[in-house]
Amino acid sequence: MYENTADLLKQIALGEDSVLELKALEFRGDRVVGPHKDGMADELAAMANTATGIVVLGVDDKSREILGIPPEKIDSVESWIRSICNDSITPPLDCVLRKLLVSAGQGDEKIILRIDVPRSLFVHKSPNGYFRRIGSAKREMKPDVLARLFQQRSQARLIRFDEQTVPGTSLDDLNPKLWERFRTVLSPKDDRDFLGKMKLIAKDEDGSIRATVSGILMASDAPESYLSSAFIQAVCYRGAERNAAYQLDAKDIVGPLDVQIREACKFVERNTRVFAVKAPNRIETPQFSMNAVFEAVTNAVAHRDYSIYGSKIRLHVFTDRLELFSPGTIPNTMTVESISQRQSARNELLSSLLARCPMNVEATGSKRSYIMDRRGEGVPIIITESEALSGRRPEYLLLDDAELKLTIFAAEPPHDRE
Repeated sequence: MYENTADLLKQIALGEDSVLELKALEFRGDRVVGPHKDGMADELAAMANTATGIVVLGVDDKSREILGIPPEKIDSVESWIRSICNDSITPPLDCVLRKLLVSAGQGDEKIILRIDVPRSLFVHKSPNGYFRRIGSAKREMKPDVLARLFQQRSQARLIRFDEQTVPGTSLDDLNPKLWERFRTVLSPKDDRDFLGKMKLIAKDEDGSIRATVSGILMASDAPESYLSSAFIQAVCYRGAERNAAYQLDAKDIVGPLDVQIREACKFVERNTRVFAVKAPNRIETPQFSMNAVFEAVTNAVAHRDYSIYGSKIRLHVFTDRLELFSPGTIPNTMTVESISQRQSARNELLSSLLARCPMNVEATGSKRSYIMDRRGEGVPIIITESEALSGRRPEYLLLDDAELKLTIFAAEPPHDRE
């Protein structure tokens, strides 16, 4: 929207509307005192609750005059906005901030701050309530309107979130090299038709073609750029204590989901030991079954709840155990006790796409040809192979009904019989 600065300036000259908000700033020293941060939060949340739009700071909304922002204060204004998006809006709001140098007439150039606000996947609450835009003004939503909006965004997100469109995206955000791998001889020849049937793209509420959540996760180079929590945070600690002072290795693992699975397994492999004894021939015993680790990471990536904002998969490696935290409760009517006996997928589309990705991990003992097996064998493999290696059964634990924790215990060093 208004990617060309000239087009944006023409729209500013016409004034505010449903998708454009103009704000002049007042300062006391380096601190922004006008507009009030709560009012600013209400405006941003209202935009996200309604439609994709733009807020421009440094322009008077009445006269449409470009007042600009002093160069020495632009960084503090940017920090002010980021603080509002993160701390004053629930759930936090992802916006794109751009500093622009524009002509203000008579040869003068001034700095303005452009804030691109996507129509959100969530319903956002700001300090004074739930708002949406009607024309150039914000209005607090009545209970029936708010209920419908929650139903449209929240219920759909919980049932088939992986098929929902991602605001602000387009077909151009998907890499053909990544989505072509899902094509078969029976697939439609037309690219858009094929992507639509695969549900990698879909029409949003306005009829615009957008990438879906699954499209972004499987066919974009950087899913975390669109879904900020779509990555694995991996940390290896020295010893058995979770202490930042004892970190040996740490990495945010990003990229398409199949790449995340591969890189997470590599992280574990390079940060664990292989014990060897002669009995009489050399016998090697790894700390963890890499086949079990592969299945655990694959399950976490495929079945996590991507609708939970700000919660990523966490992979922690200790000398005596591996812990894997996956956002979201157990889907449907499954329980921790029944997880090894039953099968249920939160993200059916993601699971089907991973089932088409060739195996990319050298997991000893695995007989997989493709990353995902939809027969429900993953959890039994995790349990049996880990227990056979360490003598302890892996433990599943549901934390606060919002996160599933898996603990796989490490094998103890065997005694050399020489």
